[in-house]
Amino acid sequence: MKKTINTYREAKANGEKVTMITAYDYSTAKLEEEAGVDSILVGDSLGNVMLGYEDTISVTMEDMIHHCKAVKRGAPNTLVVCDMPFMSYQTSVYDAVVNAGRLMKEGRANAVKLEGGKEVCPVIKAITDAQIPVCAHIGLTPQAINAFGGYKVQGKSLDAAKKLIEDALAVQEAGAFAVVLECVPAPLATLITEKLDIVTIGIGAGNGTDGQVLVYADMLAMFSDYKPKFVKHFANVGEEMKKGFKGYIDEVKASSYPAEEHEYKLDDEITEELKKLYK
Repeated sequence: MKKTINTYREAKANGEKVTMITAYDYSTAKLEEEAGVDSILVGDSLGNVMLGYEDTISVTMEDMIHHCKAVKRGAPNTLVVCDMPFMSYQTSVYDAVVNAGRLMKEGRANAVKLEGGKEVCPVIKAITDAQIPVCAHIGLTPQAINAFGGYKVQGKSLDAAKKLIEDALAVQEAGAFAVVLECVPAPLATLITEKLDIVTIGIGAGNGTDGQVLVYADMLAMFSDYKPKFVKHFANVGEEMKKGFKGYIDEVKASSYPAEEHEYKLDDEITEELKKLYK
């Protein structure tokens, strides 16, 4: 059964938690769908975990389309949300709608995600008016990392908390079907969740949101450049991968791999005939 934005709405109405995990390739998306995740985020975090950038700023539309297509092929029955990269929606409403359309048409996304509060509401409205579902993203918005001066928890002062509440209500009014709350104090995220009719997806926002999202490379201990406070390692896949790589290297160097069971056979008579011909 296909999972859509209605899956989110029904979950909120029934008091059920929503799950979202990032993916950037066919094989990972296929595994996540088989595990039963509700939605997959093709995040611009691919800049960090897949392309090795320091931040998400350098990620392009072509990067997002390329990875989104692969993910959708691996997870045809899962709601796939694709990030709109830096400067793909900030320049104008027209550019935003065109680029959102590209992510849907070329990337095969089911919805797009963009960062910002009140300031991006005209963009959210225009994109949703074009029949493209939008997931909003407030709190710590990585594309604005230079403006923030670093990765910092948002909404800790009274004024900052009030702004986040107002931003959440504004993106809901503009037509977003969900909103990601990143690096927001848990009590504030819970309050926002209680005030909204749309689904809230937390990442570093406590357990009071309607759902959670994590970068798969973080949750599986595959990305070791840094570990945010909110990340839990659900499996140590990174260590297992290194063991596998080392085992392969050791066996190849020792000539123990490939073994006989990994080889294709040739008829003995043909082998002997070839030896005679090419001795």
